Amino acid sequence: MQVLDDGQVARGDAGPAEFLEEAPPALAGRLDAGLVAEVGEPAVPVLEEVAGGERGTVGVVADDGVGGDARGFAVDEDDGRAAPELRGEVGLAVGDGREDEPVDASAQECGDRLLLAIGVVVEARREDGDAVLEGRVLHGAVHGPGEGVVHAAEVAAIRDGYAFDGPALEMGALVNGEAMPDVPVRIPLAMTNRHGLVAGATGTGKTRTLQVLAEQLAAHGVAVFAADIKGDLSGIATPGEGNEKLLERTAGIGQAWEAASFPVEFFSLGGIGRGVPIRATVAGFGPLLLSKVLGLNDTQESSLGLVFHYAENAGLALLDLEDLRAVLQYLTSDEGKGELEGLGGLSKATVGVILRELVAFAEAGADAFFGEPEIDTAEFLRVASDGRGIVSLLEVPGVADRPALYSTFLMWLLADLFNDLPEVGDLDQPKLVFFFDEAHLLFADASKDFLQQVVQTVRLIRSKGVGVFFVTQTPKDVPADVLAQLGSRVQHQLRAFTPDDAKALRATVSTYPRSGYDLEEVLTTLGTGEAIVTVMNEKGAPSPVAWTRLRAPLALMSPSPDAAIDTAVAASPLQAKYGTAIDRESAHELLTAKMNAAAAAAQAAEDAAARAKADAEFAKQQAAIEKQRDREQKAAQAEYDRLMKRTSGTSRSRSTTTRSRSSGGDSVLEQVLGSKATRDVLTTVVEGIFGTRRRR
Repeated sequence: MQVLDDGQVARGDAGPAEFLEEAPPALAGRLDAGLVAEVGEPAVPVLEEVAGGERGTVGVVADDGVGGDARGFAVDEDDGRAAPELRGEVGLAVGDGREDEPVDASAQECGDRLLLAIGVVVEARREDGDAVLEGRVLHGAVHGPGEGVVHAAEVAAIRDGYAFDGPALEMGALVNGEAMPDVPVRIPLAMTNRHGLVAGATGTGKTRTLQVLAEQLAAHGVAVFAADIKGDLSGIATPGEGNEKLLERTAGIGQAWEAASFPVEFFSLGGIGRGVPIRATVAGFGPLLLSKVLGLNDTQESSLGLVFHYAENAGLALLDLEDLRAVLQYLTSDEGKGELEGLGGLSKATVGVILRELVAFAEAGADAFFGEPEIDTAEFLRVASDGRGIVSLLEVPGVADRPALYSTFLMWLLADLFNDLPEVGDLDQPKLVFFFDEAHLLFADASKDFLQQVVQTVRLIRSKGVGVFFVTQTPKDVPADVLAQLGSRVQHQLRAFTPDDAKALRATVSTYPRSGYDLEEVLTTLGTGEAIVTVMNEKGAPSPVAWTRLRAPLALMSPSPDAAIDTAVAASPLQAKYGTAIDRESAHELLTAKMNAAAAAAQAAEDAAARAKADAEFAKQQAAIEKQRDREQKAAQAEYDRLMKRTSGTSRSRSTTTRSRSSGGDSVLEQVLGSKATRDVLTTVVEGIFGTRRRR
């Protein structure tokens, strides 16, 4: 019970009373003991005298504001009790001031639990068919309805708001104190491509809600893709196990529970874990997503985009991280640094940062995720032979260790679907519903360009027949531009243990349509498996906010046995297509061959230059030797000629004597010079001078 002081105002808008400190201008009335009041805008005078000429002796008079004669409550002058025949037409009940007898029974009859005691003036008017209760209190107490309880008119509005003509996903039943099986809460199947949000604190039932949605979508022939963060979604492949508690709960919300399993295809990132490997090429991943996962700044992201542009134009296939490293190294080498001069070039410092991040990225296990064969995302749109949609589950072990890789890889899958699928407009049911679990990892530290791409993809991909449901802890984890695109909201319990939590709670409440719930209170008291739901109806308008007890999954709510998963993976027709990695010629091999050829050519040129230099030096030395030899030969010849000339002169002057002495023979000198011994000596001397005689 809320006790009001003099001058306070009580407002109840078909729901819990909201107490205001000051009376709004529309309630310009006053009430003293035994008097009447004017209320409303324009002011409507309340009868100063009620039927039979009786006045309200304790000052309680009400106007119904519906037009015509004012009706209200009077108090019997004899015993001070409200005359039972004087009831407000909209079901307001006013007490007589006695705490032990505070109300008239008409309050329960109309379903409106706003109970008023002594000293209260109430105006009851209608806005769009809904009663709006306002009043000014001088003294007394106002009793509001219990949290989460809405009146009969709002229950009827919720029932009508979730009654759809076409196929729908059964979410659960309305809770109004107790579950109401006759008021089902549903999501139109055709509206699931308008995207949605499943939010709530850890342990409140988000994963089970995801499983319920996935099971029902598959049953309607819609393919589903979801990341199995904790491994327990694999239970979709195995029939559930019923128990007394489960059956009691499902019966209470009108669910005829029967165990069932659904067709499942298991995938893994790059073959890490169990499942058909999902791989992507670096070129297919693109510079924007890669920059996000590497944590690059705007300048580095721009430089990486330039590298991708060059590789594409140069015919260098970027298949894995080794290819990207090879291109980066080539463009900063002496051979390749001129390739990008016309486009601004690359800073060695920037390339150094990117290379270091690539090394860390590879060491975190990313090498396994990039390569061929690249997955064809159309594989996620398959339908089983019985017409049910196949649930594709991506096993993601250790997400906490590689959050950026996980979230960015899922965004690549979504973007690839967007690029490859044709426009189909609004279908009766989507081709695929994509569940993005741990969605906050996608938006953490995201650049402006990246967020713009996400918003654009989410906004436009519905026309490709794809719906996206983000699963996270609070709506504030999702940027406002993305949140605005989400038609269905399933909000599990939120906690408000810290000032930041309280702020997030208020922000969440402000995003919901107006309702009879005190959402700030209700969202912190929801039980496990309960949620506040609002969806987009078949006309594209939001449905009433409904406190919902959600259905239980039909399949196993724990992981499927390992043997069953291994058998399913081995039997998959996709295993032969994607199971074995392929390493074909790509940028690394092409650039390695090119740089090796360039290095060999450079070495050959260097060797040729060295040989030419050596030959030139040898020729120079030979020329010098020949020149020196010519000089020495000329000198020797001159010396020989001089000796011969001198010898010839001596011989003439002594010719007679010689002739007489030799008696017809040569002179002694001529004999000496002409002898073999003298020739050997001269030959030795000459050869030694010109260096033509070998040393022994």
